[in-house]
Amino acid sequence: MVGAAARRARRVIGTLVQLAVLFGTLSLLAFGGGNAIIPQMLETVIGAGWMSGQEFLDIFAISRATPGPGTLFVILVGLKAAGLAGAIVAFVGMFAPAGILVHLMARVWHRARARAWYALVEQALAPIGVGLTFASALALLQAGTLGWAALGVTAASAGLLALTETHPGWVMLGGAVALLAAG
Repeated sequence: MVGAAARRARRVIGTLVQLAVLFGTLSLLAFGGGNAIIPQMLETVIGAGWMSGQEFLDIFAISRATPGPGTLFVILVGLKAAGLAGAIVAFVGMFAPAGILVHLMARVWHRARARAWYALVEQALAPIGVGLTFASALALLQAGTLGWAALGVTAASAGLLALTETHPGWVMLGGAVALLAAG
């Protein structure tokens, strides 16, 4: 009995360490926002056996439908992987390293605004963020079990949002109704 409890404790501690390393690293790579790191997070989460691709998509969708920063879905990943302790470790791992780095670099970055290379760095980072976000969208599409109806609704929603000033909430509601109607 004691041996089983010790093995379980070692497994949980190992998972907590994995969560800390994963989110600590990803927080420093999130150029363009949290969406930029989704492919690596998805691959690691599935590879570790913490959840399936569809479960990842489900928690991602839930996090986007709730108020607050979208990156908070790391709490749900941590919760699924290792319970409440996992949620706390994932949250701290995701926000502490980048927060500390931003705090340390803010003054330096502000003083550099007058330098010629400042604009070049900002211009170089923008397409990197866009590319990482696009790669994230592709990773999410590959992770799920989307049929043609879901792909059609996704394309129509993206087009509607890009070409009109329709509120995203109405687009989400319309997409949900369309998918329910499609079966």
